Amino acid sequence: MGYVAVKGGTAAIEESIKRLHYERIKGKKIIEADTIKNTMRGFIDKIMSEGSLYSRDLAALAIKQAEGNPEEAAFLIRAYRSTLPRMHYSRVAEPDEIRIERRISAAFKDVPGGQILGASVDYTHRLLNFELYDEKLEDLELLLAEYDKTAANAVENTNGFPKVVDFLRQEGLIAKVEADDAEPRDITRKSIEFPTTRSERLQTLTRGEAGAVTALGYAAIRGYGAVHPTVGELRVGQLPVYIDYPFADNDDENSIYIGEIQITEVETLIPSMAEKQQGKKEIEFSIGYGICYGQNETKAIAMSILDNCLENSHVNSPVHDEEFVLMHIDCVEAAGFISHLKLPHYVTFQSELDTARKTRKPGGYGDE
Repeated sequence: MGYVAVKGGTAAIEESIKRLHYERIKGKKIIEADTIKNTMRGFIDKIMSEGSLYSRDLAALAIKQAEGNPEEAAFLIRAYRSTLPRMHYSRVAEPDEIRIERRISAAFKDVPGGQILGASVDYTHRLLNFELYDEKLEDLELLLAEYDKTAANAVENTNGFPKVVDFLRQEGLIAKVEADDAEPRDITRKSIEFPTTRSERLQTLTRGEAGAVTALGYAAIRGYGAVHPTVGELRVGQLPVYIDYPFADNDDENSIYIGEIQITEVETLIPSMAEKQQGKKEIEFSIGYGICYGQNETKAIAMSILDNCLENSHVNSPVHDEEFVLMHIDCVEAAGFISHLKLPHYVTFQSELDTARKTRKPGGYGDE
């Protein structure tokens, strides 16, 4: 059986693209990419994380081009990223150095440096604000001026906060692990192979689709992984990035500061029973780690849960199976495979039809 030639395919595709363009502009409204960048912070952060490229400008452009379709926007960013030359590798970034904008702990009420609530919807009523229909620029400018005046009088100390887990580590309550200074593997340069390294898992998780990562993290808590995490610390802030000075030896004094990126970092604490000397059992805590571009808190927490699950791959559960988790959370891979079902499958389906019809004839499959 061969494919049936279809005439006029190119013309039909061109008309489809014209219709796509028409659907975007038929409302006769233009939204600037700069407007998207400055008003859709959460959307921008989602696309940067899933697209694996830190650029608010490009994320805004992708959202505009994709008409707000997140999977298409992430696809556009990934595709563009693949065309860029890699000029430098950054030095190892130290999350301890972030300039904190938000810092909370669900494990302790009083932590050194205090809880910094920052900007979050966690403390809002989640009711539709119909006043946003009539928002005016002059009103916004007044609110901004008032906020800036208040902020100018505030004393800020947003650097050098100690980590919550360090206090537990000093008490010997954190499970000991061997240091691993192996060179991280880059899954954008070489596809992952199973079993994976932790660097590959973390990179895949941070690029994963937020909904998929959240869903599997939720499944782990509900009982499919029997994980009971507590957020030891969640931080949102600006992380400084350095590269080696290209014309000198790569020492600490010859680095170039190239800017800051906003990140969300989470360390969750998961209790487990450990067997010590002479069969004595003690409860200790292992750490799950999550880090994402932008303010991406739910995803970072879920990522930390899955990180811990995949570190304990001996547990018989889907969320502890690295192939199951890592191969199903990638937004571009998953959306692409599902979307390919829209493409012509005439030959394969005709074969299935032929088989189905044969089973219905006398003497067909299953007849005695």
